[in-house]
Amino acid sequence: MIAQLRGLLAQVEADRCVIDVNGVGYLVQASSRTLAALPQPPELACVLVETVVREDAILLYGFADASERSWFRLLTTVQGVGAKVALAILSVLPPPDLMAAIAAGDRTMLTRAGGVGARLAQRIVTELRDKCDGMPTGLPAGVAVSAATVAVPTPRSIAANAVLALSGLGFRRAEAQPVVERVIDRCEGNADLDVVIRDALKELAR
Repeated sequence: MIAQLRGLLAQVEADRCVIDVNGVGYLVQASSRTLAALPQPPELACVLVETVVREDAILLYGFADASERSWFRLLTTVQGVGAKVALAILSVLPPPDLMAAIAAGDRTMLTRAGGVGARLAQRIVTELRDKCDGMPTGLPAGVAVSAATVAVPTPRSIAANAVLALSGLGFRRAEAQPVVERVIDRCEGNADLDVVIRDALKELAR
C-alpha cells in the first residue's frame, strides 16, 4: 500500500493533483484544503496517502496532514459516506471544525458539503459523536475543541481555493480572480466553494 508520496507536483485540478515520482505520475484525489496547501507546479510536494483497492481500480487519496487522513478514514465508516463525500466534507470543515460540529450536533454545518443532505448529516452526527474522543485535530497540544470553535469558511479562503481550482483547470489567475470575487459578491455572504467554482466556470466559458 502507498502511504506517502514525495515528488514533483506536475498538475493541480479542482479535486485532484498529479505527483511525479521518478518519472511516474500518480493521480491523487484530495480535498480543496490539501490542494490549497500544495506548492505551485512543478515544485516538490509531499502528501500522505490512503490507498483504496477496488476490483476495477487502485485509488489514491492525498492529505496535507495526518489529522485529515484520520478523519477521512473515520468518515468513510459511516454508511452513505464514500471517499468523494468525505473529501467534500473535509474541504469545507477542517478537522477541528468537523469535530466541533459533530460534538454540537450541528447538521447545518455538515450540509455545507456537497452530497450531504440533512438525513446523512444526522447519521454522521449520530454514528460519530461517541467516536470523536481522541481523534486528532491538527491543533497545538492543549488547545481544546468545543462547539464554540466551529468556524465558517471565510469569503477570502473560499476565493483562494476557488482561484487555485480554476488555475488547475488552465485559467490564468489574473482572469480567474476578478470572476471569483464577483461570484462571491453575488452570494452575499452565503458563498459555497462548489457553487463559486461552478458559477465562475460558467462565466469564464462565455
